[in-house]
Amino acid sequence: MATAIRQRTTPAAEAWGLFWRLFEAQRPKVMAIYRESGLTPPQLMTLRRLEQDHPVPMSEVAKWLACDASNVTGIIDRLEDRGLVRRRDAPKDRRMKMLELTPAGAEVREEIGQRMGVPPEPLTNLSLADQRALRDLLRRALAED
Repeated sequence: MATAIRQRTTPAAEAWGLFWRLFEAQRPKVMAIYRESGLTPPQLMTLRRLEQDHPVPMSEVAKWLACDASNVTGIIDRLEDRGLVRRRDAPKDRRMKMLELTPAGAEVREEIGQRMGVPPEPLTNLSLADQRALRDLLRRALAED
């Protein structure tokens, strides 16, 4: 039965499986960063997407996190309590809440980003040419060329 599955595996499916193995190998490091920062994964995911001076509606955060808007309220409450994000009324509709990163939030995001942004050893062990090729392929896949 395993042979039949392998025969139907595409190169894209195999690459996706390899990505997951790479991500899973980084899980202990990432979880340690979450614990040390006192942030939950959804809180950190929110911080990583927000920008200073570019408010976004809370509904957009719910889309990023693939969760209900009611869950976003609790996530944002805790980030706001720590002074990392700010809620504001939307200019044209005071019922809509807009979120933006505070300077303190930008600092935390930068610090965590530096710690998480260090490429894992399997990638740094590749030759520079292979690193560039991988980067370029991923850019094309994400249409960021």
